[in-house]
Amino acid sequence: MSIINDNNCGWINNLPKRSNIKKLNSNLLCDYLIVGAGYTGLSAARQLSNDFKSSKIILIDSQLAGEGSSARNSGYLVDTTLNDGFTSNKDIENYKKKIKIYAEGIKSVEKFVKEYQVDCEWNSCGKYFASSQISDEKIALNFSNLLTSLNFENKVLYKDELRAKLGTSFYNIGVYTSGGILLNPGKLIRAMVDTLPENVQLFENTHLEKWEMNHDKIKCDFKNNTILAKKIIFCTNGFLRSLNVRKNFSFPLTLTASLTRPLNKREYEDIGSTQEWGVLPIRPMGATIRMTKDRRILIRNTAEASNPNNFPSTYLERRKKIHQKGINKRFPNLPNDIIESTWSGVVCRSRNGSQIFEKINDNVFVAGCYNGSGIGTGTFFGEQIALMASNQDSDKISIIENRIKPTKLPTEILLNIGVYTRLFYERLRARTEI
Repeated sequence: MSIINDNNCGWINNLPKRSNIKKLNSNLLCDYLIVGAGYTGLSAARQLSNDFKSSKIILIDSQLAGEGSSARNSGYLVDTTLNDGFTSNKDIENYKKKIKIYAEGIKSVEKFVKEYQVDCEWNSCGKYFASSQISDEKIALNFSNLLTSLNFENKVLYKDELRAKLGTSFYNIGVYTSGGILLNPGKLIRAMVDTLPENVQLFENTHLEKWEMNHDKIKCDFKNNTILAKKIIFCTNGFLRSLNVRKNFSFPLTLTASLTRPLNKREYEDIGSTQEWGVLPIRPMGATIRMTKDRRILIRNTAEASNPNNFPSTYLERRKKIHQKGINKRFPNLPNDIIESTWSGVVCRSRNGSQIFEKINDNVFVAGCYNGSGIGTGTFFGEQIALMASNQDSDKISIIENRIKPTKLPTEILLNIGVYTRLFYERLRARTEI
């Protein structure tokens, strides 16, 4: 299945247009073929290039590098996620393993940003988990206690404190965590593309139609050409199923987001001239919302169970209206026509919230399924899957391998019923938070 993204992503549209975009137009041989040029694929290619200068490395993407899910997220580089389902010591131990991975992800991205002096609007301002419903206080307090027990700096905040920080009276309870980064994902991923080593061949708008083992190589068929690779690394995240890679362990959800124009001086002062901030919902399917460095407001809410493809313009218009209502609820004095762009993007989920990182055989490797935390995790996993594919040792691989493994999904029919039912329930539960 060929994937087509919409052309409405605000992060991308505010960047200069790229030139010198190459499409595969001949049959090739290579040592490593990397499928998917997002955070994972770009990091894997960079790692292999640094370690093996003479190797033939090819990186392909079905569209433009970095302009899929990698540039379409909300720009949170997370160190913690909220999970109120801790009922046993096992749950807590699994959470500890997850936050170790998040920590390594932050290190990987920070190293890249510093090495290449990337201006991606990096801001170590932390984040808020918040709700308009004071009935969610118990969840907030439990989460705060967990973070405290794990030595994460945090603070429980109520309405007045939240209003002072966020410029809105909408929220009644929240937890502030000092860790985590806000950034511009478009600028970050574009920098990863622009600094790709010269010995990596990048082919874009190049859709992989079929792949199969052919003796000791992998035969990859495209529309008019073929690539024979000694090893292949799949880094397509939400599109793994479409390539029949670990199909029974992940599924895609499509999300939509909107970005406003920059607030003018009066509008900005009206909401309290707040510093850059980011809010994640306490209730799943509630709105993720943040203030950017250039005083725009980004909002993203709900998720759709659909084929991993772009939404049509008519659907995006409907979502835009929902997003505008979400902004109006929080900032009633802002105009009703403040949204500049609305777009869709795909997130990859597993049954138990764990990532895929695997050697399928001596020639085939896969990394993905980041469950909405792909900036850091994807970058980190890309580096480490490259090391695994090239038979190199790494202490950090053991951090990944020590995580809880993704569990097998039910049959397609049961999966669809389960996903739609769960989404309906979570939407209903989060209706006040959209």
